[in-house]
Amino acid sequence: MKSTILVIGAAGQIGSELVQALRSAHGRDKVIASDIHSSPPEVLADGPYEQINVLDKAKLAEIVIAHKCEEVYHLAALLSATAEKNPALGWDLNMNGLSNVLDLAREGHIKRMFWPSSIAVFGPNTPKDRTPQRTIMEPTTVYGITKVAGESWCEYYHKRYKVDIRSVRYPGIIGYKSAPGGGTTDYAVHIFHEALKQGHYDCFLSESARLPMMYMPDATKAVMEIMAAPEEKIGLRTSYNISGFSITPAMLADAIRVHIPEFTIRYEPDYRDAIAQSWPSSLDDHMAREHWGWKPDYSLQAMVEDMLLNLKKKVPVE
Repeated sequence: MKSTILVIGAAGQIGSELVQALRSAHGRDKVIASDIHSSPPEVLADGPYEQINVLDKAKLAEIVIAHKCEEVYHLAALLSATAEKNPALGWDLNMNGLSNVLDLAREGHIKRMFWPSSIAVFGPNTPKDRTPQRTIMEPTTVYGITKVAGESWCEYYHKRYKVDIRSVRYPGIIGYKSAPGGGTTDYAVHIFHEALKQGHYDCFLSESARLPMMYMPDATKAVMEIMAAPEEKIGLRTSYNISGFSITPAMLADAIRVHIPEFTIRYEPDYRDAIAQSWPSSLDDHMAREHWGWKPDYSLQAMVEDMLLNLKKKVPVE
């Protein structure tokens, strides 16, 4: 049997689009989508699917070995806002799930794997402007804590067991094909839906909460490129800073008004605003650019135009 690719957590915001990109590149039958749900969402139904709880190590191993999944993309996680509501589950899923996949790589079943980190690794003592690749972290959320620990765990498995693990620190991700998954940056997706449906959005972040963001096509491109890079080009085994553009909710609202002049926004910051304020406002991603050629395709203006163009086809306007 020839080797296949496995995507764990495939039903999520990034996973559902990454599966489509991988199937386009490698063939539908070569990419197995998996998630905790018993059946796949429609977007994943055009290829093989397996129900996997990544905390069930025996079932995970059975599927990896049976399908000879030599390349694995491990995306299953509880995100920042959701994990704050259930810290114990956030730690269990994010850390023990990663350990289960790394162990299969250590045993030789997985030849190459991808695991995403996040700007949540940074905290209030981190330099906020052009945050360096290596700097103070000290996160304040359980999600961020698991990502810091996960980065060190990945580096350890590479150094000790020669596991070929690759990672990027994702900023906020904006996309139109699937719903966001409980992150602090979800406002940047919700705002488009509400702009088209209601002409108004109540934002849970303050108008000046500036955060690094990325359009989904760039998010999947980054994964594809780092996984395709020769092993000697991967000089970091923690995780690479990557970024597209940095924006505040007010900047995004202004960019939407270029296309929808009557759009209004009201700011009602909640607990997620404190999380956002602890994160960087922009990232220095020169190491990703130098090591494996990272370069985003989308600016803020190009992203807004493409989001509205595509959402108009699927969002009912009231």
